Amino acid sequence: MAKKKISRKELLKGPDEFMTISGRAVEYFNTHSQQLQYAAVAVLVIGVVYLSVHFWKGIVNEKGQDAFNTALKSMLTNVVKPDAKPEDIKKTEELFNQVVNDHGGSQVARLALSQAAYMKFLEKDYDQAINAYKGFLDKSSGNLVDESLARLGLAASYEAKGDFKSAIDTLAPLSEGQSDYPFNEIGLWNLARLYRLDNNTQKAEEVLKQFVERYRTSPFYAMAKAKL
Repeated sequence: MAKKKISRKELLKGPDEFMTISGRAVEYFNTHSQQLQYAAVAVLVIGVVYLSVHFWKGIVNEKGQDAFNTALKSMLTNVVKPDAKPEDIKKTEELFNQVVNDHGGSQVARLALSQAAYMKFLEKDYDQAINAYKGFLDKSSGNLVDESLARLGLAASYEAKGDFKSAIDTLAPLSEGQSDYPFNEIGLWNLARLYRLDNNTQKAEEVLKQFVERYRTSPFYAMAKAKL
């Protein structure tokens, strides 16, 4: 008997369950923000939000979609939680890599590449995460959503290695003028924080001033004002 194909509805039992999982990740961020690196948490939360936007739009190439669904289910079930096991992260990474390697021509391959890079980040294999995010960035030309996500993940990986200058250079385009890049809010916040880590207080203050002018309703607004 042929194996029954997992439908998108069966995968997550509808948008309500997906948003419950996304909310759980955000709640974890809010509860543990003082104990965790902002960069690492930012990649997690942005990844979940990004998936929530793109997953329900419909994906071409049925086989690629099925493979991506399997990897996504593994990520949401086993990785997006505070006590994720290393073997579950590795398994999920392999599933995303299968999408890239076996279904490279599908629409989901590029998105799978970004999530495979994030698994490397979680494994603390920052050099490989950087290479993977660079590959994702190269494939994201003209897609500001993908490019923004790639830059945030790449900057977080550089930061984890202690290479603050490369992280700053990576995020700088998100702060130029009234940039159209999505995720500018968290990009600016992280850029100011990186300047402080690099002992460039003058640039940190300049970026924070930009931040408070643009994002008065941001959850980071009060903290940004307090640092000026």
